[in-house]
Amino acid sequence: MRSIITACLAAVALAGCATPEQRAADMQAEMSSMMVVYGPACTKLGYQSNTDQWRSCVLQLSAKQDAERYGYPSYYGYYGRSHWGMAGTWGPYW
Repeated sequence: MRSIITACLAAVALAGCATPEQRAADMQAEMSSMMVVYGPACTKLGYQSNTDQWRSCVLQLSAKQDAERYGYPSYYGYYGRSHWGMAGTWGPYW
């Protein structure tokens, strides 16, 4: 019985391992997904597609949604002081 459990745990541990190429492919797929989701909004905001400013906008919108979804802690909301006491940690446009 112990050998079966050990074998299952080893299989799960090995399944979690990824090569650098697999991690790079995962990150590229994630960025492509962000471009599809947030790219049109950045274009409507006036950024020309596939420029550095447009990519920065895509990353910022994604980070903003992550902050809203996962709720980074803040006693005063996103526009006020953070829980570390620094004023405007995320800036006025977040």
